[in-house]
Amino acid sequence: MPTLDFSHLSTEQRLDLIGEIWDSIDHNAVPLTAAQEAELDRRLAMLDANPQNGRDAFEALADFRRQFG
Repeated sequence: MPTLDFSHLSTEQRLDLIGEIWDSIDHNAVPLTAAQEAELDRRLAMLDANPQNGRDAFEALADFRRQFG
């Protein structure tokens, strides 16, 4: 597979391209390992058992951005 040259793109443009490629992937077609499946099942069971302990994803992301810029 030939290497593509992205040196003409700025860092911001490269990150935008990564995002566009990521968004174009059919995430249902990406298989999980047995360990990943088990971890997701464990986390979902924890959430089901203690829904009051969950956090809104947007709130968590805002906290992350405040902490790490």
